[in-house]
Amino acid sequence: MSSSLPIAGVIGDPISHSKSPKLFRHWLDRYQISGHYIPLKVAEQDFESVVRTLPKMGFVGANVTIPHKEKVLEVADKATDRAILIGAANTLIFTNDGQIRADNTDGYGFLANLRQGAPKWVPDAGPAVVLGAGGAARAVLATLIETGVSTIYLCNRTRGRAEVLQQSFGPRVTVVDWVEAGNVIEDSQTIINTTSLGMIGQPELRVPLDGLEPGNVVTDLVYAPLETRLLREARQAGCDVVDGLGMLLHQAVPGFERWFGQRPEVDHDTRLSVLG
Repeated sequence: MSSSLPIAGVIGDPISHSKSPKLFRHWLDRYQISGHYIPLKVAEQDFESVVRTLPKMGFVGANVTIPHKEKVLEVADKATDRAILIGAANTLIFTNDGQIRADNTDGYGFLANLRQGAPKWVPDAGPAVVLGAGGAARAVLATLIETGVSTIYLCNRTRGRAEVLQQSFGPRVTVVDWVEAGNVIEDSQTIINTTSLGMIGQPELRVPLDGLEPGNVVTDLVYAPLETRLLREARQAGCDVVDGLGMLLHQAVPGFERWFGQRPEVDHDTRLSVLG
């Protein structure tokens, strides 16, 4: 990191909805760090030129969000193995020697949130169900496999997309038709929704949940609202529930540490900082 005032930001389009600037401002203030983190609305056609310009403007790195998380791998000089496996990156590091390095911290954020919200969770306690087959599902699948979950049922409304992921992640992943999701939930220990269903402005997640039992761990990557129908019914069934806000907070930790030299803590005050 250069000796000048560090600047980082988040690149996306749209970007006004992002909670990352509030989060980073909270950490910069908490640790009394002189630095800045700003939202950058960048159109797809301008993404590469903007990314290559940022280091010349004093930026030490950037987060990347929709719709650029796949494109960034084409721009980066180097990418971590996990970013390549997932097929997307959300964190850029601009090195002193002029390189652009890409990483994906979504899996880290997912796992840290799960362990913080459900500290008794055991990866090999039983099968997991992953609902959805988008970019977030790729990060979740990679993390579940790495942590030792032996059987993962993957359900997506379009079966073909799930089958593509199964080919990438191997025999631990079994594709299940969307209409059978309720049946595999009944046989599973961990349930994860990676779709946008249940989000404000989106249709509800219409999956039978009567198979949920006390002791199941249920998490929803949706965090607006904080308690989706999935989490509400899981809580009523006696499950351990983990909302999606923590994943957003935890995935930002590695980037903040690299750019600003301080590993931040994700605690109650951190959550309040982005909810206010």
